[in-house]
Amino acid sequence: MQELKDIQLGGERPLFESHHLLLDNVTITDGESAIKECSDIIVKNCHFIGKYPLWHVHGFEVSNTHFAVGARSALWYSDNLKMTDTVIDAPKMFREMHDLELTNVTINDADETFWRCKNIVVNNVKIHEGTYPFMFSENIKVDHLEADSKYVFQYVKNVEIHNSNIITRDAFWETENVTVYDSYIDSEFLGWHSKNLRFVRCKIAGTQPLCYIDNLILEDCELDSACDLAFEYSEVYADIKGHVLSIKNPRTGRIVADSIGEVIIDMNIKGPADCKIEIRKN
Repeated sequence: MQELKDIQLGGERPLFESHHLLLDNVTITDGESAIKECSDIIVKNCHFIGKYPLWHVHGFEVSNTHFAVGARSALWYSDNLKMTDTVIDAPKMFREMHDLELTNVTINDADETFWRCKNIVVNNVKIHEGTYPFMFSENIKVDHLEADSKYVFQYVKNVEIHNSNIITRDAFWETENVTVYDSYIDSEFLGWHSKNLRFVRCKIAGTQPLCYIDNLILEDCELDSACDLAFEYSEVYADIKGHVLSIKNPRTGRIVADSIGEVIIDMNIKGPADCKIEIRKN
């Protein structure tokens, strides 16, 4: 394997069509598309400043590396990536990719990050700021995610999330086959227009959650005191610890809670309009 160490590179495509290459303490300065149409690349202790540095790369590892703001849209159309202990300040990372594994990564501008990707594994990752991370992606496994970006996990499929803290707006819209375990989700209008959405031992906060959903399941979950007008037009099967502030027009299913405040069933309810709403019996 060829090694490049302790150097700076700039300009257009300085490492175009490189293969079996190790970069150690390399700085990519100005220019664009530094590492393009490459394979079997190892990147460690590097610093990326120029834009589009890693496109059409097949099989690569990135560790202890920094992507500056100028390195926008840094990883697109690539596959088989393992990234560890890395800080990303650039937006629009990870587009049209498959087979990504990220561990101990911080993304400080998650704007349009993880778009149209498949087979993503995320462990101990933090994403901040920006909008629509993970949109249109599928086959995602997450453990210990911290997220405060807006509109997280929209239009995703086949997602499993554990031990995460997600504070956002409009999370999990138009999703399919998503399960969230042991997590805190604070989101206005959580989960609208989704199919097969399941929460297990989660705490949920935010107004008007979990509406317009086909096959919504809550197991041993808690709803925050601000969760009003929940479950409108949803098919819901919910076992809720504690109090539910208000429920509006659930379409069908069964809701059980320790106590329930206002229940709104009006002329606008959709059929079959047979949801059972019950106080738990001791």
